Amino acid sequence: MNTSAIRHYLQFSDFDADDYAHLFARAALIKKKFKAYERHQPLVDRTLAMIFEKASTRTRVSFEAGMYQLGGSVVHLTTGDSQLGRAEPIEDSAKVISRMVDLVMIRTYEQTKIEAFAAHSRVPVINGLTNEFHPCQILADIFTFIEHRGSIAGKTVAWVGDGNNMANTWLQASEILGFKVHVSTPSGYEVDQSIAGLRSNASYQVFKDPMEACRGADLVTTDVWTSMGYEAENEARRAAFADWCVDTEMMRVAQPDALFMHCLPAHRGEEVEADVIDGPQSVVWDEAENRMHVQKALMEFLLLGRVA
Repeated sequence: MNTSAIRHYLQFSDFDADDYAHLFARAALIKKKFKAYERHQPLVDRTLAMIFEKASTRTRVSFEAGMYQLGGSVVHLTTGDSQLGRAEPIEDSAKVISRMVDLVMIRTYEQTKIEAFAAHSRVPVINGLTNEFHPCQILADIFTFIEHRGSIAGKTVAWVGDGNNMANTWLQASEILGFKVHVSTPSGYEVDQSIAGLRSNASYQVFKDPMEACRGADLVTTDVWTSMGYEAENEARRAAFADWCVDTEMMRVAQPDALFMHCLPAHRGEEVEADVIDGPQSVVWDEAENRMHVQKALMEFLLLGRVA
Protein backbone atom coordinates (compact mmCIF):
# COMPACT_ATOMS: atom_id res chain seq x y z
CA MET A 1 0.00 0.00 0.00
CA ASN A 2 1.24 3.49 -0.89
CA THR A 3 0.87 5.34 2.39
CA SER A 4 2.01 8.67 0.88
CA ALA A 5 -1.49 9.22 -0.52
CA ILE A 6 -3.25 8.64 2.80
CA ARG A 7 -5.05 11.63 4.30
CA HIS A 8 -5.93 11.72 7.97
CA TYR A 9 -8.40 14.00 9.74
CA LEU A 10 -6.78 14.77 13.09
CA GLN A 11 -7.70 18.45 13.37
CA PHE A 12 -9.76 20.94 11.41
CA SER A 13 -6.67 22.49 9.80
CA ASP A 14 -5.89 19.22 7.99
CA PHE A 15 -8.28 20.32 5.21
CA ASP A 16 -8.54 23.56 3.25
CA ALA A 17 -11.55 25.64 2.22
CA ASP A 18 -11.99 23.74 -1.07
CA ASP A 19 -12.04 20.42 0.80
CA TYR A 20 -14.72 21.75 3.11
CA ALA A 21 -16.82 23.07 0.24
CA HIS A 22 -16.78 19.55 -1.20
CA LEU A 23 -17.58 17.93 2.15
CA PHE A 24 -20.53 20.23 2.86
CA ALA A 25 -21.95 19.64 -0.62
CA ARG A 26 -21.59 15.87 -0.24
CA ALA A 27 -23.10 15.95 3.26
CA ALA A 28 -26.13 17.81 1.89
CA LEU A 29 -26.59 15.23 -0.87
CA ILE A 30 -26.08 12.29 1.51
CA LYS A 31 -28.57 13.75 3.98
CA LYS A 32 -31.11 14.36 1.21
CA LYS A 33 -30.84 10.72 0.17
CA PHE A 34 -31.14 9.58 3.78
CA LYS A 35 -34.36 11.57 4.25
CA ALA A 36 -35.78 10.15 1.01
CA TYR A 37 -34.84 6.56 1.97
CA GLU A 38 -32.54 6.36 -1.06
CA ARG A 39 -29.68 3.89 -0.72
CA HIS A 40 -26.19 5.39 -0.79
CA GLN A 41 -23.61 2.64 -0.24
CA PRO A 42 -20.24 3.56 -1.76
CA LEU A 43 -18.30 1.81 1.02
CA VAL A 44 -19.51 -1.76 0.57
CA ASP A 45 -16.97 -4.25 1.98
CA ARG A 46 -15.08 -1.47 3.79
CA THR A 47 -14.52 -1.71 7.55
CA LEU A 48 -14.27 1.06 10.13
CA ALA A 49 -12.51 0.40 13.44
CA MET A 50 -13.76 2.66 16.26
CA ILE A 51 -11.43 2.93 19.25
CA PHE A 52 -12.82 4.56 22.38
CA GLU A 53 -10.70 5.60 25.32
CA LYS A 54 -13.38 8.21 26.06
CA ALA A 55 -16.95 6.94 25.91
CA SER A 56 -19.58 8.77 23.84
CA THR A 57 -23.17 8.15 22.83
CA ARG A 58 -23.29 10.52 19.85
CA THR A 59 -19.86 9.65 18.45
CA ARG A 60 -20.52 5.92 18.55
CA VAL A 61 -24.04 6.04 17.12
CA SER A 62 -23.21 8.59 14.41
CA PHE A 63 -20.13 6.75 13.15
CA GLU A 64 -21.55 3.25 13.53
CA ALA A 65 -24.94 3.99 11.95
CA GLY A 66 -23.26 6.10 9.29
CA MET A 67 -20.80 3.40 8.25
CA TYR A 68 -23.55 0.78 8.04
CA GLN A 69 -25.65 3.14 5.93
CA LEU A 70 -22.68 3.57 3.58
CA GLY A 71 -22.64 -0.22 3.13
CA GLY A 72 -19.63 -0.92 5.32
CA SER A 73 -19.09 -2.68 8.62
CA VAL A 74 -17.81 -1.61 12.02
CA VAL A 75 -15.48 -3.00 14.70
CA HIS A 76 -15.96 -1.36 18.10
CA LEU A 77 -13.03 -1.35 20.52
CA THR A 78 -12.52 0.13 23.99
CA THR A 79 -9.45 0.19 26.22
CA GLY A 80 -10.95 -2.79 28.03
CA ASP A 81 -10.85 -5.03 24.99
CA SER A 82 -7.82 -3.69 23.13
CA GLN A 83 -4.14 -3.21 23.83
CA LEU A 84 -4.02 0.41 22.69
CA GLY A 85 -1.38 2.22 24.73
CA ARG A 86 -1.50 -0.40 27.48
CA ALA A 87 0.58 -3.55 27.12
CA GLU A 88 1.34 -2.77 23.47
CA PRO A 89 2.93 0.40 22.07
CA ILE A 90 0.55 2.61 20.10
CA GLU A 91 2.75 2.28 17.07
CA ASP A 92 2.41 -1.52 17.10
CA SER A 93 -1.37 -1.33 17.57
CA ALA A 94 -1.57 1.03 14.59
CA LYS A 95 0.45 -1.29 12.37
CA VAL A 96 -1.71 -4.29 13.26
CA ILE A 97 -5.20 -2.71 13.25
CA SER A 98 -4.61 -0.79 10.02
CA ARG A 99 -3.74 -4.03 8.19
CA MET A 100 -7.20 -5.39 9.00
CA VAL A 101 -9.54 -2.44 8.41
CA ASP A 102 -9.95 0.40 5.92
CA LEU A 103 -10.50 3.32 8.29
CA VAL A 104 -9.92 4.08 11.98
CA MET A 105 -11.75 6.52 14.25
CA ILE A 106 -10.19 7.21 17.64
CA ARG A 107 -11.70 9.08 20.59
CA THR A 108 -9.00 9.54 23.21
CA TYR A 109 -7.22 11.95 25.53
CA GLU A 110 -3.93 13.41 24.26
CA GLN A 111 -3.62 14.59 20.66
CA THR A 112 -0.12 13.11 20.61
CA LYS A 113 -1.62 9.63 20.98
CA ILE A 114 -3.78 9.89 17.86
CA GLU A 115 -0.92 11.49 15.94
CA ALA A 116 1.36 8.59 16.87
CA PHE A 117 -1.28 6.12 15.71
CA ALA A 118 -1.77 7.95 12.41
CA ALA A 119 1.97 8.10 11.76
CA HIS A 120 2.09 4.29 11.73
CA SER A 121 -1.28 3.56 10.12
CA ARG A 122 -1.73 2.22 6.59
CA VAL A 123 -5.28 3.66 6.47
CA PRO A 124 -6.90 7.05 7.19
CA VAL A 125 -7.38 7.98 10.85
CA ILE A 126 -10.19 10.26 12.09
CA ASN A 127 -10.15 12.25 15.32
CA GLY A 128 -13.41 11.48 17.13
CA LEU A 129 -12.26 13.80 19.97
CA THR A 130 -9.09 14.56 21.88
CA ASN A 131 -8.37 16.94 24.72
CA GLU A 132 -7.12 19.47 22.18
CA PHE A 133 -9.49 19.19 19.20
CA HIS A 134 -12.97 18.05 18.15
CA PRO A 135 -13.02 18.53 14.36
CA CYS A 136 -15.99 16.28 13.54
CA GLN A 137 -18.23 18.29 15.86
CA ILE A 138 -17.29 21.63 14.33
CA LEU A 139 -17.75 20.08 10.89
CA ALA A 140 -21.34 19.26 11.91
CA ASP A 141 -21.88 22.66 13.51
CA ILE A 142 -20.82 24.59 10.43
CA PHE A 143 -22.88 22.34 8.16
CA THR A 144 -25.88 23.00 10.42
CA PHE A 145 -25.30 26.76 10.20
CA ILE A 146 -25.11 26.53 6.39
CA GLU A 147 -28.40 24.61 6.30
CA HIS A 148 -30.19 27.27 8.33
CA ARG A 149 -28.45 30.51 7.35
CA GLY A 150 -26.25 29.95 4.32
CA SER A 151 -22.50 30.54 4.14
CA ILE A 152 -20.68 31.14 7.41
CA ALA A 153 -18.07 33.33 5.69
CA GLY A 154 -18.11 36.83 7.16
CA LYS A 155 -20.34 35.82 10.08
CA THR A 156 -19.63 36.02 13.82
CA VAL A 157 -19.63 33.05 16.19
CA ALA A 158 -19.72 33.71 19.94
CA TRP A 159 -17.99 31.05 22.02
CA VAL A 160 -19.03 31.29 25.69
CA GLY A 161 -17.36 29.05 28.26
CA ASP A 162 -14.26 26.92 28.48
CA GLY A 163 -11.26 27.45 26.21
CA ASN A 164 -11.32 23.75 25.41
CA ASN A 165 -11.04 21.44 22.38
CA MET A 166 -14.22 22.90 20.89
CA ALA A 167 -12.93 26.45 21.22
CA ASN A 168 -9.57 25.49 19.68
CA THR A 169 -11.33 23.91 16.72
CA TRP A 170 -13.64 26.90 16.20
CA LEU A 171 -10.53 29.10 16.01
CA GLN A 172 -8.98 26.87 13.36
CA ALA A 173 -12.22 26.85 11.38
CA SER A 174 -12.52 30.64 11.47
CA GLU A 175 -9.09 31.10 9.93
CA ILE A 176 -9.79 28.61 7.15
CA LEU A 177 -13.39 29.55 6.30
CA GLY A 178 -13.26 33.31 6.82
CA PHE A 179 -15.50 34.08 9.78
CA LYS A 180 -14.96 35.71 13.17
CA VAL A 181 -15.04 34.11 16.63
CA HIS A 182 -15.81 36.11 19.76
CA VAL A 183 -14.36 34.21 22.70
CA SER A 184 -15.33 34.74 26.33
CA THR A 185 -13.94 32.47 29.04
CA PRO A 186 -13.40 32.84 32.78
CA SER A 187 -9.93 33.85 33.93
CA GLY A 188 -7.64 30.83 33.92
CA TYR A 189 -9.63 29.00 31.23
CA GLU A 190 -8.58 31.01 28.18
CA VAL A 191 -7.92 29.60 24.73
CA ASP A 192 -4.29 29.01 23.80
CA GLN A 193 -3.56 30.28 20.31
CA SER A 194 -0.44 28.12 20.13
CA ILE A 195 -2.49 24.94 20.59
CA ALA A 196 -4.85 25.94 17.80
CA GLY A 197 -1.80 26.67 15.66
CA LEU A 198 -3.17 29.90 14.21
CA ARG A 199 -1.02 32.08 12.00
CA SER A 200 -2.41 35.21 13.70
CA ASN A 201 -5.21 36.37 15.99
CA ALA A 202 -7.02 38.22 13.21
CA SER A 203 -9.94 35.78 13.06
CA TYR A 204 -10.92 36.00 16.73
CA GLN A 205 -11.43 38.50 19.51
CA VAL A 206 -11.39 37.91 23.26
CA PHE A 207 -14.02 39.42 25.59
CA LYS A 208 -14.01 39.39 29.37
CA ASP A 209 -17.76 39.91 29.42
CA PRO A 210 -19.72 37.06 27.78
CA MET A 211 -22.60 39.44 27.06
CA GLU A 212 -20.30 41.57 24.90
CA ALA A 213 -19.03 38.46 23.12
CA CYS A 214 -22.61 37.63 22.13
CA ARG A 215 -23.47 41.13 20.98
CA GLY A 216 -24.20 41.03 17.24
CA ALA A 217 -23.28 37.35 16.91
CA ASP A 218 -24.87 35.17 14.23
CA LEU A 219 -24.30 32.03 16.26
CA VAL A 220 -23.93 31.56 20.02
CA THR A 221 -22.43 28.28 21.17
CA THR A 222 -21.09 26.69 24.32
CA ASP A 223 -20.10 23.41 25.96
CA VAL A 224 -20.21 21.80 29.38
CA TRP A 225 -18.14 23.50 32.04
CA THR A 226 -16.32 20.29 32.94
CA SER A 227 -15.19 18.16 30.01
CA MET A 228 -14.47 14.45 30.29
CA GLY A 229 -11.19 13.87 32.10
CA TYR A 230 -11.47 17.03 34.22
CA GLU A 231 -14.06 15.79 36.72
CA ALA A 232 -11.77 16.47 39.69
CA GLU A 233 -12.06 20.20 38.88
CA ASN A 234 -15.86 20.17 38.82
CA GLU A 235 -16.55 22.27 41.91
CA ALA A 236 -13.88 24.84 41.10
CA ARG A 237 -15.22 25.12 37.58
CA ARG A 238 -18.82 25.55 38.73
CA ALA A 239 -17.71 28.56 40.79
CA ALA A 240 -15.50 30.05 38.07
CA PHE A 241 -18.07 29.66 35.28
CA ALA A 242 -21.13 30.95 37.15
CA ASP A 243 -21.42 34.05 34.93
CA TRP A 244 -20.87 32.10 31.70
CA CYS A 245 -24.31 30.52 31.42
CA VAL A 246 -25.84 31.32 28.03
CA ASP A 247 -29.20 32.90 28.88
CA THR A 248 -32.00 34.74 27.12
CA GLU A 249 -30.29 38.09 27.70
CA MET A 250 -27.20 36.94 25.81
CA MET A 251 -29.34 35.67 22.95
CA ARG A 252 -31.25 38.96 22.93
CA VAL A 253 -28.10 41.01 22.20
CA ALA A 254 -27.08 38.66 19.40
CA GLN A 255 -28.54 39.07 15.92
CA PRO A 256 -32.34 38.67 15.84
CA ASP A 257 -31.98 35.49 13.80
CA ALA A 258 -28.98 34.15 15.73
CA LEU A 259 -28.77 30.42 16.24
CA PHE A 260 -27.82 28.57 19.42
CA MET A 261 -25.71 25.39 19.36
CA HIS A 262 -24.37 22.94 21.93
CA CYS A 263 -22.46 19.75 21.17
CA LEU A 264 -24.29 17.86 23.96
CA PRO A 265 -24.73 16.44 26.51
CA ALA A 266 -26.03 19.64 28.09
CA HIS A 267 -26.65 20.64 31.69
CA ARG A 268 -29.60 23.00 31.76
CA GLY A 269 -29.11 25.67 34.40
CA GLU A 270 -25.32 25.45 34.17
CA GLU A 271 -23.75 26.36 30.82
CA VAL A 272 -27.11 27.12 29.23
CA GLU A 273 -30.61 28.07 30.37
CA ALA A 274 -33.42 25.67 29.50
CA ASP A 275 -35.28 28.51 27.76
CA VAL A 276 -32.35 28.87 25.35
CA ILE A 277 -31.50 25.26 24.49
CA ASP A 278 -35.20 24.35 24.26
CA GLY A 279 -36.16 27.63 22.62
CA PRO A 280 -36.87 28.63 19.01
CA GLN A 281 -33.29 29.71 18.22
CA SER A 282 -31.80 26.38 19.26
CA VAL A 283 -30.77 23.94 16.51
CA VAL A 284 -29.05 21.41 18.77
CA TRP A 285 -31.09 18.44 17.50
CA ASP A 286 -30.30 19.19 13.85
CA GLU A 287 -26.70 19.69 14.94
CA ALA A 288 -26.61 16.29 16.66
CA GLU A 289 -28.11 14.48 13.67
CA ASN A 290 -25.73 16.22 11.31
CA ARG A 291 -22.76 14.55 13.00
CA MET A 292 -23.79 11.41 11.14
CA HIS A 293 -24.24 13.07 7.75
CA VAL A 294 -20.97 15.03 7.73
CA GLN A 295 -19.05 12.02 9.02
CA LYS A 296 -20.49 9.91 6.22
CA ALA A 297 -19.23 12.53 3.75
CA LEU A 298 -15.87 12.55 5.56
CA MET A 299 -15.44 8.76 5.44
CA GLU A 300 -16.40 8.71 1.77
CA PHE A 301 -13.87 11.48 1.05
CA LEU A 302 -11.02 9.84 2.95
CA LEU A 303 -11.53 6.49 1.23
CA LEU A 304 -12.69 7.47 -2.26
CA GLY A 305 -11.51 11.05 -2.74
CA ARG A 306 -13.70 13.64 -4.45
CA VAL A 307 -16.57 11.71 -5.96
CA ALA A 308 -19.11 13.46 -8.14
